[in-house]
Amino acid sequence: MLAIGLTILAVLSVAFYFAARQRAVSVVSGETKLLHSRPNYHGFYALLVSLLSGLIVLLVAGTIWGQMIERGLMSDIAAAAPDLSPIERELVLSDAHALADGGVASRVDPLREEIATTYSSQSGLHFLGTLALTFAASALMGLWALKSVSPGWRARNRSETLVERLLLAMAVIAVLTTVGIVMSLIFETINFFSNINWRIDKFLFGTTWSPLSGVQEGKLDPDKVGAIPLFAGTLLITVIAMLVAAPIGLFAAIYLSDFASPKVRAWAKPMLEILAGIPTVVYGFFAAITLAPFLRNSGEAIGLSIASESALAAGIVMGIMIIPFISSLSDDVINAVPQSLRDGSYGLGATKAETIRQVILPAALPGIVSAILLGISRAVGETMIVVMAAGQGANLTANPLEAVTTVTVQIVMLITGDTEASTAAGPAFTLGFTLFCVTLLMNVVAQRIVRKYRELYD
Repeated sequence: MLAIGLTILAVLSVAFYFAARQRAVSVVSGETKLLHSRPNYHGFYALLVSLLSGLIVLLVAGTIWGQMIERGLMSDIAAAAPDLSPIERELVLSDAHALADGGVASRVDPLREEIATTYSSQSGLHFLGTLALTFAASALMGLWALKSVSPGWRARNRSETLVERLLLAMAVIAVLTTVGIVMSLIFETINFFSNINWRIDKFLFGTTWSPLSGVQEGKLDPDKVGAIPLFAGTLLITVIAMLVAAPIGLFAAIYLSDFASPKVRAWAKPMLEILAGIPTVVYGFFAAITLAPFLRNSGEAIGLSIASESALAAGIVMGIMIIPFISSLSDDVINAVPQSLRDGSYGLGATKAETIRQVILPAALPGIVSAILLGISRAVGETMIVVMAAGQGANLTANPLEAVTTVTVQIVMLITGDTEASTAAGPAFTLGFTLFCVTLLMNVVAQRIVRKYRELYD
């Protein structure tokens, strides 16, 4: 529906652009100098009002109407089967959607078939009605703009005002999007904890992770939502990745900025930054096909048992992926240190190594900390490498030679599994909210560290 609606809006708005432009020329019989605004501004204003009005109606009508249909179906399910729990009602609705779309449902009964029939009829009306409203709003506003064309019509002023308000709206949307993400995390987290009788301790300190094992019975088992294995796996892989990326990236940045010749820097820096453009799925294949067998065979040669999917393989490859982020940012920060600091250190008799260690690195510390923090965030949020190289089982271990999983992998598995997304949203959003809190705390601590050391060089 969205693609068809956008196509309709694009065609209408472009048509009104040329129509308004031509009308602006015709009302002054070709003497465009008599117009307050150039013909292009008249066409641009007609395009804007036609496009924006139709887009607003498309988004509002499509979203609100769709939510009304979902709520109506949930009410019908509750009225027909009042004994069902909220999770069971969501499962019924999910099966009804599958039946209406021609898919396979987990169960077929008269209630699901009735809801599927209702959903099919209402979704068809929703589709046609939304497109009709979108076309009507776009056409009406375009015709109004076309009728308003006259020699004294301030199309340029109105267009610029409209663009300015549009930019303001985009800025507000960016802020509201952030607020909406945080609020959705909070609300879904509250809903999840209410479904497990507010056993927050079971989530934070439990060691068994299988949150959807009791969903078919319409409940979440508090004893199977322990996220400690996920947090431990995320921490273990992140630590391994940073042990690889931080020293190599930082030392590479120091070499390229202060020791490498211009010729070496000219080819080494682009070659290093190519690593940032490699898709993560390629890193995942490299970890699973090349590095993991190499580590396993090497371990067998010295008597170590290394799993085919291990935290070590995932962490090493993830560290290789993060190297260009830390290296490039640290290199830019080190090069931004004033040359006067270097010259002063050399004038006092310090060697190049002493100058780097005692002057340049402390001065560049805020930027280096930011680069490392970005690397940590990249490692925490990585999914594909972990799926392919570290496994998907929630294994609580501190041994990097064993298979582990991470928070982001479990979020993806919950949302993309066979279970209805609204059912799996509770555990997934709770994991996301926990990860958000941890990342926010890391940022606060990093900012305090940066502020403390930056004051020495203000």
